[in-house]
Parts: sequence; C-alpha cells; structure tokens
Amino acid sequence: MSVPDHDAPERIEWQGDYVVAKTRGRWEYVTRPRNMRAAVILAIDAGDVILVEQYRVPMGRFSIEMPAGLVGDYESVAGEDTLSAAGRELIEETGYRAAELIDIGDFYSSPGMVSESFTMVLARGLTQVGEGGGTDMENITVHRVPLSGIEAFLDEQRAQGKGIDVRLLMLLSPGLLARAQEMAG
Repeated sequence: MSVPDHDAPERIEWQGDYVVAKTRGRWEYVTRPRNMRAAVILAIDAGDVILVEQYRVPMGRFSIEMPAGLVGDYESVAGEDTLSAAGRELIEETGYRAAELIDIGDFYSSPGMVSESFTMVLARGLTQVGEGGGTDMENITVHRVPLSGIEAFLDEQRAQGKGIDVRLLMLLSPGLLARAQEMAG
C-alpha cells in the first residue's frame, strides 16, 4: 500500500518553546520540541472522578478536563519519568496525592494534525494534601464529580459554554469506565 508523503523531507516552519510547526510533503502538523510528552491522569476516588477546569486560550473558553501536564517541561524536572510527572501534576492541579499510579497506555488525540502522544495514568488511593489550583501561572478549578452523574455534569458544563476535552468521552463509555472502576478498586 502506497503512503503518500511518508518519505518526503520534514521541514520545521516555526518553533517556539512548547510547539513546533512542521511540513512533510502536503502535510502540515505540530509536534512538541525535545520529544516532550504529556501525562493525563484518570483520578477516581470513592465513586467520584477528579476533573479540572481552566481557561484555554486556543479555544477562547474554559475547558473541563482530566488533570494533565507535560513530562519534563521545566528544567527543574528535566529527565523525570511519566509516572513521576503524573504524580506531580495531580498534586499541583488538584491537591490530591495518589498512593499508586498505573500506566494505562499511550494515545494520540488528533493524529492527522498533531504528533503528540499522551500517556493515560490511573491514580489510585487518593489523599487530599492541598487545595490544588495549579502553579502561579494557572487558575485551575477542581471538580469532584460522581461517576454516576458524569453525563449530566458534562451536559451542564457544555450548556454553560465550556469546552469538553475529548478524553472525557472515555468516562461516557460503559466498558472503559467499568474497567477503570475495577482497576481503581
């Protein structure tokens, strides 16, 4: 099977600190510099899921998301592994510490436009150790939502004009949700 443009030379069109715009043949796409990756945390505790809300400039609105962050995005954490980054981001964004972090697997959110992958991490055994809210440069609101009411919660947030991160679709899938709840114990 022929794959057009797969062997065309890759060109960097523009590069910033966190995004690189590239072309390869007819394709235009973005990547992360320095092989930077993301960790997304599925934090379930006593039948509730921990979600975050923050303003996202590219969307021009607030977004409801799972806690997440870049692996090794600061010089002080250069070389950290994915699970360490997930634990750090969970505490920073939500104020919860996990007794156990489990790598669920790597996923791609928009493979026709973005080469970035993320690792989904299940956080188990949560203990609240702070308020959360993110770093000084973030303004994150933490939502603790009963899994039994996730569909209604997301519908309400959407009706308020908030963006809903595509990864939250997994919480609406009975098979994935049942597996996550089973793993969460």
